[in-house]
Amino acid sequence: MASVILSARGLTRHFGGLRAVDGVDFDLQTGDIHALIGPNGAGKTTFVGLLSGRIPAQSGTIALAGEDITRLPAHARVKKGIAYTFQITSVYPRLSVFDNVALAVQQTATRDLASDVAAALSRVNLADRATQTAGTLSYGHQRLLELGMGLALRPRVLILDEPTQGLASGEIANFKQLVRSLAPETTVLLIEHNMDVVMDLATRITVLAAGRHLATGTPSEIRANPAVQDAYLGGHDASA
Repeated sequence: MASVILSARGLTRHFGGLRAVDGVDFDLQTGDIHALIGPNGAGKTTFVGLLSGRIPAQSGTIALAGEDITRLPAHARVKKGIAYTFQITSVYPRLSVFDNVALAVQQTATRDLASDVAAALSRVNLADRATQTAGTLSYGHQRLLELGMGLALRPRVLILDEPTQGLASGEIANFKQLVRSLAPETTVLLIEHNMDVVMDLATRITVLAAGRHLATGTPSEIRANPAVQDAYLGGHDASA
């Protein structure tokens, strides 16, 4: 049986009267590609913000490989092995592609920065663009650069927030191939509105609705779940 690399119990975050995340339990198994889905306003982005430390939890606990990280800030969680790529590209547009990845690599205990940057760029097929200014990349290539920055951290858990947003169909196909290549060495938590991508990539899926856990299961189990069909798969907006 696979071990649990990241878990949450009773995780809660309210914003005034809005219960963005309301007592959620969650387990991420080592080596999985686990998708997090739900209708508009389900609390997906808030939830991964809590897991990554970008948003403090009001109650509940978070553990990474059994270690309580509930009170650790985001930068400390990065060093523990959690990398989070954002829904909107977060590259440094005036720096080169190489320097963007180098900034990420410097957060790890690297012995050979140039080699580690080259390896990350090669992984996302951007090695031939190392000297290009990041802001001149296409949107799709900027998303790949952001993914390369995440991989350069050598994370145990990589959280991808709407990674295919704005990508062309050919770029999505390449992205799926890349994500598959990460497992099982890297565990992936994927927030994604494109259900074709979710059903094709994910080994397990968790559904949130109104800030609460609705269901977790394999893609076939989630497809067949009446509560999920009613809350989400019946045609509701899938954006975070």
